[in-house]
Amino acid sequence: MKQVIYTASPESEEIHVWQLSEQGDLSLLQTVNAPGQPQPLAINPRHNVLYAGVKPEFRVAAWKIDATGTLTWLDEAALPGSATYLATDRQGEALYIGYYHDGFVSYGQLGAEGQPTSPSQVLKGLDGCHSANINVANNHLYVPALKQDRICVYPLRDDKGLDEAKVSQIDSAAGAGPRHMAFHPQGKFAYTINELDSTVMVIALGQGNDKVVQTLPTQPDDFTGTPWAADIHLTPDGKFLYTCDRTSSLLTIFAVSAQGDALSLVGFHPTETQPRGFTLDKTGKFLIATGQKSHHVAVYRIDQQSGTLTDLGRYAAGQGPMWAIAHTPE
Repeated sequence: MKQVIYTASPESEEIHVWQLSEQGDLSLLQTVNAPGQPQPLAINPRHNVLYAGVKPEFRVAAWKIDATGTLTWLDEAALPGSATYLATDRQGEALYIGYYHDGFVSYGQLGAEGQPTSPSQVLKGLDGCHSANINVANNHLYVPALKQDRICVYPLRDDKGLDEAKVSQIDSAAGAGPRHMAFHPQGKFAYTINELDSTVMVIALGQGNDKVVQTLPTQPDDFTGTPWAADIHLTPDGKFLYTCDRTSSLLTIFAVSAQGDALSLVGFHPTETQPRGFTLDKTGKFLIATGQKSHHVAVYRIDQQSGTLTDLGRYAAGQGPMWAIAHTPE
């Protein structure tokens, strides 16, 4: 399986394209100069297209992905604010964007070849809107509002827009700050990393009746710093869940129950300084982390039995790398 990793480095205004070998080595295929500072990345599952939210001129940029994984410019579209998170629906027909500083989420249709368009729907009142997460069934969008300690759940209309009239809500603990999410492959449970108290929540999904069933700390008992959790990802088989914190610069490893309803702590692994984002490869064998202050990305092998990590290599990646995403080019 040919795999490519894309990393975004906003301080140097670059996107790096890496080939990931079967042994976990990265080799640089391409460095792309972005039209501004690229931050969130997303890939269209239907079309081979990479999207990046860029600033200071707020827009979403798009590149076509060729068979080797390298990028060719496709198109761009203006945005109403600074994009914090991008996500397509699972059919690659719509693009959802969270805007943390502006406090809203948007929806826009994608073109026949995956071209972005300016949003046709903007829903406000979501203070600290930090991500937009489509569920496994592709019929609800989960939108954490970090500053309001809640996750808003919007059913999708037939056109993939958000049905604001039927929105429901999941509450976190006061001051937790829900940020990013991951979904179990069976579609019955979701996991949320809370930035402000560095905890992880397990959520039972019930089509408008979702509820938190477990909350666990992600930092060691002797951690005394200010929590600053950032990202969360689940292996494709649903066996292991990983989170990161930027104060401790630790990756936290959890084992997931067979049903997906419970987590148990496996341990911690040091990583690059200030890990703003990370990703898992499509096979679930490797974790790739970005170091916003170390200016490197690092690769770790995932033990398939325990979920523990082994250091494999680290690579210079421009200035301030903070997002990583894996893809299998067609």
